[in-house]
Amino acid sequence: MLATDLPTSMIPPATLPPIDLARPFQLALAPGRAALAAASAVATAPHLNATIMLVDDEPINNETVQLHLENAGYRRFLATTNPLEVMDLVRDHHPDTVLLDLRMPALDGFEILAQLKEAPHIRHVPVIVLTASSDAASHLRALELGAHDFLAKPVDPSELVLRLRNTLVAKAYQDHLINYSQLLEEQVRLRTAELELARTEAILCLARAGEYRDDVTGNHVIRVGRYVHVIARELGIDPNRAALLEQAAQLHDIGKIGVSDLTLLKPGKLTMEEYAQMQRHCEFGLKIIQPMADTDWQTLHGSVPAVHGGGLASSPIMRLAASIAYTHHEKWDGSGYPEGLSGARIPLEGRITAVADVYDALSTVRPYKQALPQDECFAILREGRGTHFDPQVLDAFFACQDEIVRIQHQLADAPRTKTSIS
Repeated sequence: MLATDLPTSMIPPATLPPIDLARPFQLALAPGRAALAAASAVATAPHLNATIMLVDDEPINNETVQLHLENAGYRRFLATTNPLEVMDLVRDHHPDTVLLDLRMPALDGFEILAQLKEAPHIRHVPVIVLTASSDAASHLRALELGAHDFLAKPVDPSELVLRLRNTLVAKAYQDHLINYSQLLEEQVRLRTAELELARTEAILCLARAGEYRDDVTGNHVIRVGRYVHVIARELGIDPNRAALLEQAAQLHDIGKIGVSDLTLLKPGKLTMEEYAQMQRHCEFGLKIIQPMADTDWQTLHGSVPAVHGGGLASSPIMRLAASIAYTHHEKWDGSGYPEGLSGARIPLEGRITAVADVYDALSTVRPYKQALPQDECFAILREGRGTHFDPQVLDAFFACQDEIVRIQHQLADAPRTKTSIS
């Protein structure tokens, strides 16, 4: 609400008579024309655009202050004689500064200062106290409550303009810092989002590279990641970590890149030697993803970065991906590979991915098999409870089986068709 829109409790500037600087009774509070002109000269254009709020229960005091400031070139005012409406006016109109009387009925200036200090979005609005009180205790209390400056009544207009100018300069600089900080935060947010998108795309591309090796060119890695996320969430894992697990799980079979095509694409049953070679994809996956040694970093970049700390182990997602790639074929009873780990010795991320990967393998077409019916997939998983799979993880899977099935249908692979190149 600007001065031109004030209710009857406020001061419309149109009703204020112009000041005649030659009439001393109108300048009873001023030292003279020269001082006022000098004070007016320091008010530069940006300051003149500021909105100044006047709060005093005596209308004549608001009128007097507004007249002085109008003569200094200020034109935007927000005035009230009702202290009870101050907070709403500040919230609605965001004045650049408040000129506040201390001694008022119903709600005094100290209480208004306290309320402003407690309001998160308006606590930084500077307040200049206008007071006839000269006792040190009042000054100290107002400072403790956040007052920025004091002016004694009767107000000296030249001092008023100078004090206001200094307050507005400080406010403009503070606003600049806040805006600059917000701009930097937004730039960092956008840059972080870009890096996150690039990382997500790179992980998915790398994961699909592994899947292309054994002709699984559909959404297998995406589905497994989604299943892992759902199971992790059901297990009560922190949402941020569950999101990392989803991305990391997409790299579970990246080690297939190191397996021979003769083994990887064989449609029939594998020999013992071929099966042993297939099992090595866990080892290959670990070697592909695991942190780069300092010597490798030095070869590539000429030096080891200070944050390196012995490899890229500082990247949580790559640590998880390496663990998943290496342990997702371990079994709860210790009969899995490559280490033969059992029970809780298998990292939780490996146990979760084991359930997700087996379900997707059972329920989709592979070069060596057709997709199994839904009920049969669930039955095979239940048979593996306590032997192949962690019982708690399997329970989480079945607690979310409806969501799992929805994801499976949403991300189902398109029917395969043979193509020819001419």
